[in-house]
Order: sequence, then C-alpha cells, then structure tokens
Amino acid sequence: MTQDSETASAAPGVPDTSAIPVEDRFAAFRNPRFLRYWLSRFFSTFAIQIVVVSVGWQIYDLTRNPLDLGIVGLCQFLPALVLVLVTGAAADRYSRRMIMAVAILVEALGALGLLLLTWHGLATPYPVFAILVGFGIARAFFGPASQSLVVNLVTKRELANAIAWNSSSWQIAAIVGPVAGGLLYGVSPVAAYGTGLTLFVAAAVLVLSIAAPAQKRSSEPASFETIVAGFRFIWSEKVVLGAISLDLFAVLLGGAVALMPVYARDVLHVGPWGLGLLRAAPGIGAVSMAVWLTAHPIKTHAGVKMFVFVGLFGAFTALFGMATVPWLAIVALIFMGASDMISVYIRETIMQLWTPDEVRGRVNAVNMVFIGASNELGEFRAGVMAFWIGAVPAVVLGGLATVGVAGLWSWMFPDLRKAQHLAGRD
Repeated sequence: MTQDSETASAAPGVPDTSAIPVEDRFAAFRNPRFLRYWLSRFFSTFAIQIVVVSVGWQIYDLTRNPLDLGIVGLCQFLPALVLVLVTGAAADRYSRRMIMAVAILVEALGALGLLLLTWHGLATPYPVFAILVGFGIARAFFGPASQSLVVNLVTKRELANAIAWNSSSWQIAAIVGPVAGGLLYGVSPVAAYGTGLTLFVAAAVLVLSIAAPAQKRSSEPASFETIVAGFRFIWSEKVVLGAISLDLFAVLLGGAVALMPVYARDVLHVGPWGLGLLRAAPGIGAVSMAVWLTAHPIKTHAGVKMFVFVGLFGAFTALFGMATVPWLAIVALIFMGASDMISVYIRETIMQLWTPDEVRGRVNAVNMVFIGASNELGEFRAGVMAFWIGAVPAVVLGGLATVGVAGLWSWMFPDLRKAQHLAGRD
C-alpha cells in the first residue's frame, strides 16, 4: 500500500491513489483494446435502452397496468440473483471476452424474438416476459465479465480514466438510446427492435476483435468456499460493503424509471417521443458529470461527497415525482442523473481498485446483483407501489426515503463517511 502525509486523515486502512497519474481526459482511448471494448459496451447498452423503452411502451399500451411495468424489471433482475454464484465464478475461470461475446449474441436472439412477435402481432405480454428472462440471464453473465475485463485491458496509469469513461459509456447510451427508442417506436416497433438487433451484432463483432487480454484466472478447485469468495471479500471490507449497499437501497427506493411510461402518457401527456426524452434526461446529467470527473477526479472528502449526492439524488427524484409540466420533470431528472453519477463513480472506483484480479469476477457478480436489485427490483417496487397508491405518491415517497437512507448509512458506516480519497491496493 502507498500513503502520503495527506492520507493520514483518511479512514484507517484506506490507502491513497491520488498519486496515480492521470495523463489527460482521453488517456484510456489511446489504448486500442479499450476503445473496442468501450464501443462494444456502448453499442450493446444503446441496444438495451432501445429495447427497454420499446418494451415498456408496448406493454403499457397493451395492458394499461403499471404492475406489468414492474414485472418487466423483475424478469431482468431475478436471473442475476439466482445465478450470482455461477456468473462471477465463470468470469474468474474462463475468458471474460468470450463470455461478453456470447452474452451479447444471446441478447441479439432476444431482440430477434421481440421483432418476430411484434411482426406477427402481440396479444399478450407473457411471451415478452419470457424473452426478458433470457435478457436477464445474458446480462447476469455479461455484467461481471465486462466490469472485470476493463482492468485487464488498461495499464494502472489509465485505470481511473478508464473507469470514468466505462461508466460514461452506459450513460451516453442512456441519453441517446431512449430518445432513439422513442422515435423508432413512434415510426414502428419493428424498426425499434430491428435497430436493437443490428447494434447487438455490431457489439459482438467488436468484442471478438479484441486480442485476448492477460487475465489471472482462478486456479482454486471449485468448491462452496471459492464460489462465495466474493461475498466474503465484500463483507470483510466495510468501506466496500457500505458503498455498494448505499447504492442498492438508494436506487431501490428512489428508482422511477419503470413509471416513466405512466408519466409520459397519463401525467405529462407527451407520447412516445416525450418518453424517450424523459428516459434520456438522467443520462444527460450523468454523462455531463462523468466527463467533468475525467478531468476533475475526486481528491478529498470522497465519502462525505458520496452521501451528499445520494441525498440529492433522492431529493431530485421527489421533485420529478411532483412535476406536472414536462420541462420541470426533465430538469429534475437531469440533476438526478448528475447526482447519481457521483455515487457510481466512487463505488466503481473502490470496487475495481480494491479487489484482487483473481476474485474480481465473483466480487463484480455480487455487485451486479446489488445494481440489478437497485434498478430492476426497484422498478418492480415502483410498479407495485404505483398499483397500490398511484404513480405520483410512489415516486415522491421513494425519493424522500432515499434521502433518509443517505443519512442512516452515513451513521452506520463511519469509515466510508470519513474516507478522504478513493483507494486501491498495490
């Protein structure tokens, strides 16, 4: 571990990484392997955004039941939960690049299935739910492999920059994808799913074109102990546990994405194109913050900043929930996305720099379950609450609960609150 005099004020056992040089904000893209990886991840995420926006609108247009929107999220989350002990171990024992490629091709098959169902006429949502389970299985394997692979593609000097850009690939796709999905769906659902299929194929080709990277594969014999190593590591590192569990409960309670079709149709009256803008707004804020972070990385008070911005995420979620005009809803969502990006940046940097490569896949598999729980399971939570008490109270109460979680976690995890710098292990 390395520490300097400034780090003495950090939490015990937290080394400083501020000495790791950052060449410039585009340093990671000078590495051609990372560039292809980033483009592949961008295309696959872009395609997912198009598919999810289209499915949400199609299902709600078919059934008018917000509970079905919650089921859309549940279908994507449950496979990651059920397979968590398998997906992480696979990423540590087999080629992460090949796992990514196979997962993307499975998603391509899912997009093809949605295309065919739509072409022949969709009368019930149940076949779509089945396909979404397939998406969930593919994403369960894709997540740990893709998150772990980035460390194998870049040098340590490039890593912090690569992590910021890696997060931004999702966020940039989250800006363009929903708008494109809304526009394409407005033209034709077939056009939306066909575009998604094309992007998935392009993403698979890109990741397969990356030269096989060096990877420290786990040589331990398969056993229950090796499979649960990711859980043991996270439990033993309270800073890591606090960071990922904070994100879990904050987004689980504050997530409002699933209810955007309800807002677009019944509250704001903006149609499919407006739904695309609503879905894109958090990404606009997040990617703006991500680009800013590539040139201005967090150097002090990292823990306090994480709690403050999680609280702001909840506050802006509540503001979105109360909005009755489109411009206020979009502004609230932009600031919500920017606040969330701070949490994502801090959490992902801690996860990747603290975790040894030989268990990184298993740790990231657990992290993907936390992320899935906070997103897809959060969508289910929102759908159920909207079914019971209405969409607006569900969003507003969820946002206020997130503010409470930020305060509670600040008290429960003092080491995380006191952390001055993002930390890693040498």
